Amino acid sequence: MDLGPDDEIDHGAPLAPYKQLAAILTARIKRGDWQPDRAIPSEQQLVQQYGIARATVRRAIALLVEQGVLYVVPQRGTYVRRADG
Repeated sequence: MDLGPDDEIDHGAPLAPYKQLAAILTARIKRGDWQPDRAIPSEQQLVQQYGIARATVRRAIALLVEQGVLYVVPQRGTYVRRADG
């Protein structure tokens, strides 16, 4: 399932919603919606924008942190990691 930056979450799809969100966020980063070392929208904003549970957003963010796409600054937010590390 190839998701683009403007796609929506498809709850009937075989791919889990958190993986769909992770793919969409990655596509948005590649498109340049958020620059390196800049915050992405808050968990609550993503919940509202995509109509999914906060736990789903957290799982997608955790996956992207694990993959080295994002990093979290406690009490500040989630940021795009520079491609060079």
